[in-house]
Amino acid sequence: MVYMLKEYRLKRGYSLEKLAEMSGISWRNLQRIENGKDKDAHFETIKKLIKILNIDDNDILKYIKN
Repeated sequence: MVYMLKEYRLKRGYSLEKLAEMSGISWRNLQRIENGKDKDAHFETIKKLIKILNIDDNDILKYIKN
């Protein structure tokens, strides 16, 4: 799931710094989340990123099924 965050960030044209500014999460933490290195990322953090990136529920389900 977290790997799709980078894909959508890039599709939306956001840099790590821009998404960090929009979400209130440091760009280093975002990078760790995107790379799957932050296994303890809070669900609320992931939800916030999904909302900001406007990721559709159906896209999330497709990714989870794969």
